Amino acid sequence: MDDLSMKLCIVAQKAGSEIMSVRESFKPEEFELKGDGSPVTVADLRAHRIIEEALSKISPEIPLVSEEGSAGDPLNSELCFLVDPLDGTKEFIRGNGMYTVNIALMERRDNSRWSPILGVVYAPEFGITWFGGRGMGAMRQDAGGIGAISSGTNNSAPLIVGSVSHASPRDRDFAEAVGEHVFEGVGSSMKICRVAEGSADMAPRFGTTSCWDTAAAHAVLNAAGGSLLGPDGEELDYDLVEDILNPWFLATTGGKWVDLWIEHQA
Repeated sequence: MDDLSMKLCIVAQKAGSEIMSVRESFKPEEFELKGDGSPVTVADLRAHRIIEEALSKISPEIPLVSEEGSAGDPLNSELCFLVDPLDGTKEFIRGNGMYTVNIALMERRDNSRWSPILGVVYAPEFGITWFGGRGMGAMRQDAGGIGAISSGTNNSAPLIVGSVSHASPRDRDFAEAVGEHVFEGVGSSMKICRVAEGSADMAPRFGTTSCWDTAAAHAVLNAAGGSLLGPDGEELDYDLVEDILNPWFLATTGGKWVDLWIEHQA
């Protein structure tokens, strides 16, 4: 899996380079709205094509499910790639840099439920790649090199990272219930990666996300010792075929804040 993780890092970074090349001449009005109302840009589509072509060469037998298109049938395979070629398109349009390339390898648990076993998340404008998976731990690569990461902080007041573009009153209510805390707005799956690397304590999300938004960072978080919990306080799993939407979730270190999280589901 280590060899595959490095190949996927290269793919994500290549897609990120293409996104950055689009970014150089991009104008905020240059996007279209998809059927679900979410924006899509030429950067999303170009990144998707790069990833799709690369994965078809690396592991042609593994189906691909992507926000921008799919190849193969995941129900005929025990493994599947799950991709968001540009997670945080709104952040890309706004030019704040808080978007990522997400590539996850998923393992089927039964006919319709899947778990991430390997993930790569690349933040092009920050030059940071987070990656990790089952049996290999979690790593962060940046200009200073590659190093192991683990979840958990020594903050006296928890640092909560929340959505920049999709914050809800429930997010704020939960943060207030935590008590004394520090809040930081972060875009895309970078929120979950911040928890994985130990620079944030938790990332609650009371809002709509899709499986490809979280799965890659979820794998990194698990490999770093953290958890991505659903409304029932259990580890989140995914439906890649019939219902791609996630329930509300909490990225957290160990078992902290679980009781409070469950209390706030009503």
